[in-house]
Amino acid sequence: MNLKESLPEYHSQVETKRILNWIDGSPEYFAELMQIFFDGNTRKNQYAAGVMIHCIDRWSFLITPYIEKLILNLQNDGLHDAIKRNTVRVLQNADIPEDLHGIIAEICFNYLKNPAEAVAIKVFSMTIIDNLTKFYPELKEELRFILEEQFPFQSAGFRSRAGKILK
Repeated sequence: MNLKESLPEYHSQVETKRILNWIDGSPEYFAELMQIFFDGNTRKNQYAAGVMIHCIDRWSFLITPYIEKLILNLQNDGLHDAIKRNTVRVLQNADIPEDLHGIIAEICFNYLKNPAEAVAIKVFSMTIIDNLTKFYPELKEELRFILEEQFPFQSAGFRSRAGKILK
């Protein structure tokens, strides 16, 4: 299958299922998907991000070789929300190498502080930071301050996740 040509411009559940069946846990086929994910900033990248999430939900081991590249990609300006959202969604459940903890913490704190950032990106970012507090307890106070400051002004989804973290 030529994955780049097969990926539609717009979301299609039928195409997503067909691509998932083709990938079927194969690191080689997943690598093709990730090449599209990292290649520029187009609708195909956004669609690849959605397919990536479904793959990781089924075959979590597939993401391991891409953790560093995913984190470094978040440092690029002008990323579409779909790329950021799906990346932080994956990273909230990933084992992030220790040498990348500082980079991802800074990225996630910036997402949390940005009033224009989408709620889902903020929610996944706060979970990543909360995960990092197990290694760096000193991050708890900064996270608590940001969450408490934004709590009254955010959506129900933000308040729900923030409430769980603040407990």
